[in-house]
Amino acid sequence: MTSPLEQKKIKIAGPSVVTANRTWDGIVVYRTAAKSWSADLSEAAIVRNSDEAKALLAESVADDVGAIGPYIAPVQVGADGKIEPGNLREQIRRTGVTIGQSAQA
Repeated sequence: MTSPLEQKKIKIAGPSVVTANRTWDGIVVYRTAAKSWSADLSEAAIVRNSDEAKALLAESVADDVGAIGPYIAPVQVGADGKIEPGNLREQIRRTGVTIGQSAQA
């Protein structure tokens, strides 16, 4: 039987990271090159192609202690190396709820 991870077609169109939620408090975390989880996006391991993404995601799924629901998320890497979320969903996950805040287009 094929695992759900093997059935997934992973396509990435630029720099990406593996993100999940920490089990004990729900905080957004990112997979690091040191094979751990960090709440700091700047410590995230960046993948740039589907093979790297599959490998990092498989490692994250296998490490079922500490974080749940890992998936690939796009990021933007500035000229200075600063990593920022690559879409609105990830910005909201990183900064928190938007209720009571004015929307920015």
